[in-house]
Amino acid sequence: MFDRNIFLVGMPGSGKSSLGKKTAANLRLPYVDMDKRIQDIMGMTIVEMFAQYGEDSFRVAETNLLMQITREPTAVISTGGGSVMNPQNVKIMKANGLIIFIDRPLEQILGDIKLDRRPNLAAKGLSEVEKVYYERIDTYRAIADITLDNSNGYYAGVAALERIIRLRFGLYAI
Repeated sequence: MFDRNIFLVGMPGSGKSSLGKKTAANLRLPYVDMDKRIQDIMGMTIVEMFAQYGEDSFRVAETNLLMQITREPTAVISTGGGSVMNPQNVKIMKANGLIIFIDRPLEQILGDIKLDRRPNLAAKGLSEVEKVYYERIDTYRAIADITLDNSNGYYAGVAALERIIRLRFGLYAI
């Protein structure tokens, strides 16, 4: 039925994790939150990893995890917001799945992002979120196979993501 992974990419606060988890459950697919999996493997938060080992080490762990995930059963995978900035990660995702960009307007992200969970953004505040958004937005758009507009709330986002996946994989909504 599902022969390729579904990689969700987008800004921190775009809805990758919340939409991905619910949609995977609805479709009876495994769900992987890459940031959470890395935290579980390392036994520390991402903030602690950045502080102790630096961002470069975290990014290596991210790439290694992507390679590992591609050997596991097909899943809905929420990637870290910065994972797409590594061309190797993009190649891995392109070769092993469908990339869906969860596109949420910057104003909505700024309105409810929890900075304490975002190590790259926490210290510098909302202005850093805006800066990162403009640094990454073109990459998200360029690598995506499909873009999902997540500006209409959680339930609309889940419904749209499920519909996209069902149509792409030849399944029809019930």
